[in-house]
Amino acid sequence: MESSSALGGRAATPSSPLRCAVLISGSGSGMEALVRSQQANNLAHQTVVVLSNKPNVEGLKRAARLQIPTVVVEQSTSQGPLSREEHEFEIMKHLEAHDVEFVVLAGYMRLMSPTILERWGGRMVNIHPSLLPHFPGAHAHRDVLKAQPSMSGCTIHLVDEGMDTGSVLAQASVPLFKDDGEGELSDRVKIEEHRLYPEVLTWIAEGRVHLTKHGLEVDAREDRLVC
Repeated sequence: MESSSALGGRAATPSSPLRCAVLISGSGSGMEALVRSQQANNLAHQTVVVLSNKPNVEGLKRAARLQIPTVVVEQSTSQGPLSREEHEFEIMKHLEAHDVEFVVLAGYMRLMSPTILERWGGRMVNIHPSLLPHFPGAHAHRDVLKAQPSMSGCTIHLVDEGMDTGSVLAQASVPLFKDDGEGELSDRVKIEEHRLYPEVLTWIAEGRVHLTKHGLEVDAREDRLVC
């Protein structure tokens, strides 16, 4: 298989890690878990900047405590609101300024347009708190609890223009209990999110995830992770 088909663009190593930007919009708990895993385990990927579309969110404080550079690109300026494309051009300027190779969404609450996907499509992933294609969107836990399936979980997928519609890289499941509220379900899913994201990014960084004419292929994935 040609190396150019590797999702990360190259085979990275702990001594030459894949340079990642993490995009957030809120608390940044997933970002913090990812960075702590990277720092503790000498992984082949590294977060070099955390970018938020909102100022003063807790995720920026978490990143600062972890000594990760932060950038805020708001959706409006003193001259007025930015268009979706203008906002994404500003984001891309910062990605390039930090020599970013791969983009990781972790609670980033905006859809991407063709403007940024033309440059970063195929090098951008998201994590969603349900077993896609079931329960996409911003209120996954609420929708799961309303439908009452026996299982929920999380999904890592490529980012495209749709709402949680990109090709699935991996999933991990958790049981749903009758007395669950959104908090209990969220906490249970987050445990799997925090385990899964660093692992899948390691696959990508090591050149084990490929885009082919048949879709995504992952070398030597574990049985518990479904592609």
